[in-house]
Amino acid sequence: MDFYNQLEEDLKKREDAGLRITIRTLESAQGAWININGKKVLNMCSNNYLGLANNERLKEAAINAIKSWGVGPGAVRTIAGTMKIHEELEEKLAEFKKVEATLVVQSGFNANQAVIPTITNEEDGILSDELNHASIIDGVRLSKAKRYIWKHKDLNSLEDQLVKAQKDNCRRKLIITDGVFSMDGDIAPLPGIVELAKKYDALVMVDDAHGEGVLGENGRGIADHFNLTDEVDIEIGTLSKAFGVVGGFIAGKKVLIDYLKQQARPFLFSSSLSPAETAAALEATKILYEFSDLVKKLWDNAKYFQSMIKEMGYDIGGTETPITPVMIYDEKKTKEFSSKLYEEIGRA
Repeated sequence: MDFYNQLEEDLKKREDAGLRITIRTLESAQGAWININGKKVLNMCSNNYLGLANNERLKEAAINAIKSWGVGPGAVRTIAGTMKIHEELEEKLAEFKKVEATLVVQSGFNANQAVIPTITNEEDGILSDELNHASIIDGVRLSKAKRYIWKHKDLNSLEDQLVKAQKDNCRRKLIITDGVFSMDGDIAPLPGIVELAKKYDALVMVDDAHGEGVLGENGRGIADHFNLTDEVDIEIGTLSKAFGVVGGFIAGKKVLIDYLKQQARPFLFSSSLSPAETAAALEATKILYEFSDLVKKLWDNAKYFQSMIKEMGYDIGGTETPITPVMIYDEKKTKEFSSKLYEEIGRA
């Protein structure tokens, strides 16, 4: 069987199992209501937590940045691609996250790829929650470090793995967890993780993609939510969810950021964010500073929706955040359920 026939066969298997992805194309800006195939539908599946993706202030900032800085950076950050607005964004993000420094990269996925293989190698041990995001999993693979996978949110399991890593004489132990788990909406037990990290001399890294704009003062994230900002060594953030733009960033001590600027391949070999993206993200950060009511509105909406859908008899699992899974427990039925919702709830 040749290569392309194999691809066709694999695609058919996915189709038969109800796993083939259908990409629906938006014909409007991102928002609560969107247009798809000439039909207006209620959007319950985006990451646009605070509604900033089509915000007038962000759009104006992006337009003004294009007029001042052009449309593209023209280079990687280390050659001629760092503009003043990139540094302004990093400074504002550091202030917002209450850390010494941040480093902006192309995406949250890239941020994990930038950190994990740069600070760990085969001499080290990485302790990863079994339900961590794909970007963490891929970063761990690239690092070639020893892997110690702990049961989801199970601190006893984490301690067992820390004991193993200690017995294996790992040079460096790095505990990695999502802050908010994107599929089920549950929150990492960060206080317990920090205590174990202290006990076993491990570093703590949190991917807070779904915590920023959601948890903590003005949406500062899970570390702020638990008052543990000074106890978390590395925070990974994204600008594509609550911030409403695109991009990712790493937050931590200045020496860490300085080291990543010298060694992290996704930073060294990728062009900068465009001026428009950078300016819009900077404006979003300012808005988060100014308007805590955006976060309150998100929670009010989520609580209302969750109470209503539970009243209808649906199982929403153990969510602790606005992420609201509707548990169908069958992959094929889930896809059919989604298709029916698209057909019935959309309006002409």
